Amino acid sequence: MDRSNINPDEIKEITIKLWRYCEQNDFAGYDPYDALNSRLLKIIPGANNRFFRLALTQFLKRLPINLRPLLLIPKTQNPKALAILLKALIKLSWAKIVDCPETINYLIERIGQLKSEGVPYFCWGYSFPWQTRTLLVPAGSPNLVCTVFVADALLDAYEATKNKLCLEMAVSAGAYIFNELYWSEGDQAGFSYPQPGLRFHIYNADLLAAALLSRLSQTTGDNNYRYPALKVARYAAKHQNEDGSWFYGETPGSRWIDNFHTGYNLLALRDISKYAETEEFIPTIIKGLKYYKSNFFHPDGAPKYYHNKPYPIDTHCVAQSIITLETLNDLDKTNHELAVSALTWAIKNMWHKKGYFYYQVHRLYKNRISYMRWSQAWMLLAMANIFKYQHQSNY
Repeated sequence: MDRSNINPDEIKEITIKLWRYCEQNDFAGYDPYDALNSRLLKIIPGANNRFFRLALTQFLKRLPINLRPLLLIPKTQNPKALAILLKALIKLSWAKIVDCPETINYLIERIGQLKSEGVPYFCWGYSFPWQTRTLLVPAGSPNLVCTVFVADALLDAYEATKNKLCLEMAVSAGAYIFNELYWSEGDQAGFSYPQPGLRFHIYNADLLAAALLSRLSQTTGDNNYRYPALKVARYAAKHQNEDGSWFYGETPGSRWIDNFHTGYNLLALRDISKYAETEEFIPTIIKGLKYYKSNFFHPDGAPKYYHNKPYPIDTHCVAQSIITLETLNDLDKTNHELAVSALTWAIKNMWHKKGYFYYQVHRLYKNRISYMRWSQAWMLLAMANIFKYQHQSNY
């Protein structure tokens, strides 16, 4: 395969095409996990069985043929997708790639409208119900990770537009996370995920929430969040593996290592360092970045999903790889070159001429389904990070 990097003009052209694709679809789309949105479940015998729901979700997620129209699964606007797109558009506007203040305002408005109902805070959940091993989580039910990404995007929007509503929603989300989800026992501290009341560690969820609270503390001048955020971060940093990796979580069933959750950990620690004004996590980040670059990329720059498996190659992992590398470029000046190689590989192998990125590449086939949250929103943000780096360095 030709490994030469695609030139900046072609990246810009593809970025604009992807942006138009998202806009033309009103930022709505299918999701790998939206099987339980099927209207047919109301009439299918046995659909209330949790094993059936788990099986259907995994079947559609893995199937390379999109049966969702036949199953009457609608395209939806997902709050997390809208938040990622909002972050991307703010960066692309700053880099003068697009000029869309009306769309930025529209995304802010829609995010506010899609808040979880029946909760005295601004918080958000996914646009589909999802089945855990034991619980059925309703569509729109507050979700820690979804709320963190939305609130962080609103803080970006507040800094860019000075829209006070963005800050108010983000502050309310922080109150929800701290008041309803934070827990502490001895030297342990974390955030309940995926449901309130649970007390086991999912490291990326803990760190993402700690990063948001650190940012809110600096933005508002309220230091009440600073110590809890640092306590959570210290526990997660202490449980980094000796080689620089993290398991997804602490329970026996969550001891895997993957690309994008590792990226979340590294960037969350970086944000905590920035907003809590501490350098104590820098050695942890450097160690983790070294592991990340050594274990999650093929020689041609294609990002791997897992550290020990060559396939699948997944658009979410491609996007998070680019975002992680560009954000941490000051710690390793070779990051940008690898990020561009990852994007080049994705454009050559996962880009559809209709203006979107495929979901996954496997050893023997490609899954060409378009997913708005999982693929398109994240890839637009990834390319926005490429342009931000180029703009800053006059590349």
